[in-house]
Amino acid sequence: MRFIRNNSLGLGFGALFLGTLVGQALVGHADFNQDQLAHHSDPIGLWRYVTSSSFGVDVLENWQSEYLQFTLYIVGTVWLLQKGSPESKELDKAGGESDEDQRVGEHATADSPKWARVGGLRTLVFSNSLLLVMGTIFLLSWLGQSITGRVAYNAEQLDHQQAAISWADYLTQPDFWNRTLQNWQSEFLAIGSMAVLAIYLRQRGSPESKPVGAPHSATGVEG
Repeated sequence: MRFIRNNSLGLGFGALFLGTLVGQALVGHADFNQDQLAHHSDPIGLWRYVTSSSFGVDVLENWQSEYLQFTLYIVGTVWLLQKGSPESKELDKAGGESDEDQRVGEHATADSPKWARVGGLRTLVFSNSLLLVMGTIFLLSWLGQSITGRVAYNAEQLDHQQAAISWADYLTQPDFWNRTLQNWQSEFLAIGSMAVLAIYLRQRGSPESKPVGAPHSATGVEG
C-alpha cells in the first residue's frame, strides 16, 4: 500500500492511459466497421483493427503532439519567463543557471546522481537527459505517424481508384499536416493558457498552483 501511495501519480495516469487506449480501440473499431459497411466492404476483427495503420495513425498523431508539448515546455521554461506564474522560474534565473545552483560537479552532494558528480560529457548529457529523451520520443512518434498515415492514406487512394504515393510525397500532403497541426495548435493553447491563468487562479494543494494566499505577482512559487 505504501508503494501505491508513493507512486500514485504515475500509477493513476498509467491506468487512465491504458483505460482510454482500450476505449479508443473499441470505439475506433466500431466506427471503422460502420464505415466499411457504408462502403459495402466487409467488417474486420478487433485484433486486425488495432494492428492496422488506421488505428496506428490515430494513436501516434496524439502521442507526437503531447511529447512535442512537453519537449518545448521543458526547453522553453529554461529561457522564457512569465511574471506571476508558478509555471515560470523566478525572473532573475533565466538560462541554465550556475553549477552551484544545479548542484553538479564539485557542488554535488553525496546523494546526487553519479552522472551529476563526475563532470565532463556524462554530466552534460545527464543535465539535458529529460529534453533528449522527450524529444526523441516526439520524433519517433512523429515518424510513426507519417508511416502509418501514408499507409492509411494510400488505402483510401486505392478505394477511390487513385494511385498510391511515396512516403516523401505524403509528407507534402494536406492530410499529413492537417493531422499534425490540428494537434499542435491545441497543445500550444493549453501550455500558454495554463501559464497565464495560474497567475490569477489557484488550486489549493496542487504544485501546479501558487499557494492560495500568494500575491498575483509572485513568480516561480508553487503551492
